[in-house]
Amino acid sequence: MLATVRGTVMFTGLNDMVIETNGIGLQLAVPRDLAASVRLGTEAFLHTILIPREDEWLLFGFATVDDKQLFTILRGVTGVGPRTALAILSTLSASEIAEAVDAGDDSRFRVVPGIGQKTASLIIVSLTGKMPKASNGEATELAEALTGLGWSQSAARDVARDVIREAPAAGLSERLKIALASLGGNS
Repeated sequence: MLATVRGTVMFTGLNDMVIETNGIGLQLAVPRDLAASVRLGTEAFLHTILIPREDEWLLFGFATVDDKQLFTILRGVTGVGPRTALAILSTLSASEIAEAVDAGDDSRFRVVPGIGQKTASLIIVSLTGKMPKASNGEATELAEALTGLGWSQSAARDVARDVIREAPAAGLSERLKIALASLGGNS
């Protein structure tokens, strides 16, 4: 199986990209925010899932192991295939999914194209108690760094959530720079 891919970004589309590694271009379906955050010609490292089908093999890529795990959990819901799971991850962040599941708010899932009332309710029921505990870890880590620099917890939490969504493939230091620029020095 293909667990990870590292290579040069040769193409990005709305929900896909091509990464060239060792002279081979691999086309991956990816969440929309990930496709928007990478630049052509730069190196990317993605966690992947290969789904072989009778008529095609589908390769999905994710910035984090947590996103990959969430994709797998979503695919386990009756009526949610890989493309619908990707659409969910393109529309809602991991923290928004966790919040919706915790609150039992299936309306958050009904904004995703192709998901109606029944599937949205099934998602809530199926994901209850199955959400990865580490899905908010990166946002928490960034928020703690910001509070350590003097920003309030609420401001740090809000900015951290936005930065994770804007730059899902960035490391902590890059996210910290983005967060500090966003906060503009107001502590």
